[in-house]
Amino acid sequence: MMRVTIDAHQHFWDLALRDTFDYRWLTAADKTAIHRTYLPEDLRPQLEAAGVDRTIFVQTQHNLVENDWVLKLAAEHPFIAGIVGWVDLTSTDCESQLLALKEHAKFVGVRHITQDEVEDDFIVRDDVLRGLRLLEKHQVPFDLLFFVKHLRHASTLAETLPDLPMVIDHLAKPEIAAGRMEYWRDDFLAASEHPNIYCKLSGMVTEADWKKWTVADLRPFVDYALECFGPDRLMFGSDWPVCELAASYADVIDALRTLIEPLSAAEKDQIFGKTAADFYRIAPGDGNASDRGV
Repeated sequence: MMRVTIDAHQHFWDLALRDTFDYRWLTAADKTAIHRTYLPEDLRPQLEAAGVDRTIFVQTQHNLVENDWVLKLAAEHPFIAGIVGWVDLTSTDCESQLLALKEHAKFVGVRHITQDEVEDDFIVRDDVLRGLRLLEKHQVPFDLLFFVKHLRHASTLAETLPDLPMVIDHLAKPEIAAGRMEYWRDDFLAASEHPNIYCKLSGMVTEADWKKWTVADLRPFVDYALECFGPDRLMFGSDWPVCELAASYADVIDALRTLIEPLSAAEKDQIFGKTAADFYRIAPGDGNASDRGV
């Protein structure tokens, strides 16, 4: 079994902190299966079983307090290699927020939940671009959480911010359950033509049929991502625990292992860790999930 050196996309939440954080999205009828607390001690045994060394936490809140909370978790659990946090891109305090985070070695990037914004063009608003330019100035990578309707903005961002490393989360959530690629393919390809844009092979099972998905359902999307981006700009992400709506952690990683089996060992190494380490500038470390000293 090939080890995974970095899972580039996972989350934690603690329902005991519901007065601090907005967990209302977990109360939706279709989220019942994950409407509970998920912390590092819940993830650790799954990493050990699946052969995964380290992970990158990705924000779930538009709240600076979550940065502090997860940085504390990361200090206690060495398998957390990096934190993709949040800053208010539209705030006049954006740069000071960013500089405060950069003081922490495990802070590696920023994300904004663009998919939830009412304005489809939010990410290319002047005030948002002003914040993104600060990320570019300080070389802080940015995660693009898009629906397909937002994907057309990726090329605009890449041209406007050519020195800002960006990564598309979850392939921009194509309609895997319906097997529809035609409305997604062109903008995805266009995004891939910009060398500062990368993509996460993540979140696919929850865009497939939760009850009946198969590896074959995912194959056309993974094959196209490989064609567009190549292994050097693709990284594995489990999207745990959101993935548990449709699959276990082991199922998610086994599916991708099957899908990229024809690749060389070096190409698999890229997808299963090296791309994420390069993109987020994560140094090699020994804080793997099997380290019983944690």
